[in-house]
Amino acid sequence: MAFTFPKKEKLRNKRTIDRLFKEGQSVSVYPLKLIYLNITIPAEAKIQTAVAVPKSNFKSAVKRNRVKRLMRESYRQNKQYIFNNMEGNFAFLFLYLGKDMPTYAVVEKSMLTIFKKLVKRLSDEKVAE
Repeated sequence: MAFTFPKKEKLRNKRTIDRLFKEGQSVSVYPLKLIYLNITIPAEAKIQTAVAVPKSNFKSAVKRNRVKRLMRESYRQNKQYIFNNMEGNFAFLFLYLGKDMPTYAVVEKSMLTIFKKLVKRLSDEKVAE
């Protein structure tokens, strides 16, 4: 799988984002939180992803954009773990919960831990069914 983040994998549908906040489940590893929802996406992409950084934590748009860029880059580099270990279509929303500017290493470590927790949770749910 190529390490890309094409437009079809970006979550842009407002209704889906609203559903994520209302119905979605979450996995947290400080400073990241993943809200996910199993949805039916037209056969474009297996997973659609969005990232968000609260304005209350970072007043400067430049700083918010930097954190979002780090999160997207970390997702792009490590998404093959999710694609290889999950079945079904999902909508993901990554939230940055920290109040200080992170390094890429911190974001990547949290992202990998979230992926591992998510895969474990989904496999446990599948076994329980």
